[in-house]
Amino acid sequence: MPAQEGHTPPLVSFLAGGVAGGVEALATFPMEFAKTRVQLRTQSGRSSSKNPFVVVARVFRNEGVRAMYKGCSTLVVGSIAKDGVRFLSFDAIKKAFADPDTGAMSPLRNLLAGMCTGVVASTFAVTPTERIKTALIDDARHAKRFRSSLHAVRVIYQEHGIVGMYHGYAGTTLKQAGATAFRMGTYNILKDLEQSHDIEQNTAINFANGAIAGIITTYATQPFDTIKTRSQSAKGATTMDAFRGILADDGVKGLWRGTTMRLGRTVFSGGILFTVYEQVAATLNPVLR
Repeated sequence: MPAQEGHTPPLVSFLAGGVAGGVEALATFPMEFAKTRVQLRTQSGRSSSKNPFVVVARVFRNEGVRAMYKGCSTLVVGSIAKDGVRFLSFDAIKKAFADPDTGAMSPLRNLLAGMCTGVVASTFAVTPTERIKTALIDDARHAKRFRSSLHAVRVIYQEHGIVGMYHGYAGTTLKQAGATAFRMGTYNILKDLEQSHDIEQNTAINFANGAIAGIITTYATQPFDTIKTRSQSAKGATTMDAFRGILADDGVKGLWRGTTMRLGRTVFSGGILFTVYEQVAATLNPVLR
C-alpha cells in the first residue's frame, strides 16, 4: 500500500490498516457523531440545528457525555475491519491496474484502484457497521430501544432480516467508491510526486498528505454521505426515499449538510490514518516479511 517502497506483505497491509482505522475512528468519533446528528431528521420531519457545535452542546447538556459516544464501539470495530480490508484489497487491486510493462500507477489508475477497493470495503465491512452506528445515534434521540450495539443487531435482524443490515447499501457503496478513490488515489499521487522530487517521507509529510486527501474526499463525496445517513436511520429507508426526503427538507443544498464537521473529521482522520498506517507497517514489515 502507500507505505514502504517495495512489496508490502498482505498480512502487514491488513494489520496496519486495521490498527490505523481503529485509532482514527476512536480519535475522531465526536465529530462523526455531530455530523450524523446534523444529517438526521427530528420526529416531526423537520431538520434539527445545522450547526454541529450547537448539536454537540445540546446533546452534552441534555443527555450527557455518554450520549456523544453512542455507536462509537460499532464504528471502531467497523473501522478496524473496513481499513484492514481497504488497505489489503487496495494492494491487491493496485497490481491489477499497474502498467503491465513498467508496473507504474498513473493518477487515473490510482483512482480506479481506489474506487474498486471502496466497493469491496462497503460490501464486506462498511455498510453493516455504518447501519448499526447510524441506527444507534438516531435511536438515542427518541425511541431508545437499543441497549447496545449487539442488541441493535438482533432487533434489526429480527425486524428486517439480513436485508436490514444493508439499508443504504447503494449510498454507502457510492460514497465508499468515491471516498476510497479520492483518498487512496490522492495520497498515492502526492506520495509518488514527492518521491519523484526526492522529498523525504516522514510523519509530518504523511499527515499533510492524508489531510489533503481528506479535504478533497469530503467535498467530492458529501452528497453520498448525507443520503447514506438518512437511509440508515433507526427506521431505515431506501436510497431514493432518503434522496427525496433531503430535497424536500432542504433542497439541493441539503445534500451537503454536515460538511463542516465531516471536513474537520476527514482532515484529521486522513492525517491520522495514513500516519499510523505507515508507522505500524514500518514496524511489522521486518517481522512479518
